[in-house]
Amino acid sequence: MPTLILRPVRPAARLNQLIWGTLLAARWHALRRQWVRRRQREALRQLADDPYLLRDLGLTRQQALDEADKPFWQ
Repeated sequence: MPTLILRPVRPAARLNQLIWGTLLAARWHALRRQWVRRRQREALRQLADDPYLLRDLGLTRQQALDEADKPFWQ
């Protein structure tokens, strides 16, 4: 019957896991931030036709459209 031998993880392998985990988490947060910006700008574009809501936000129609026209990565 085979015997199972457990060995500790090499420190370099553990460090590699931490680095990749950190990189993946950072990329996920960046993607999430871009997605949120895109949705906010779509909502702002829809608000651009309502002068009362724009006045509540303190924006002109042109300012709202300029912001909505920005790419999601900016």
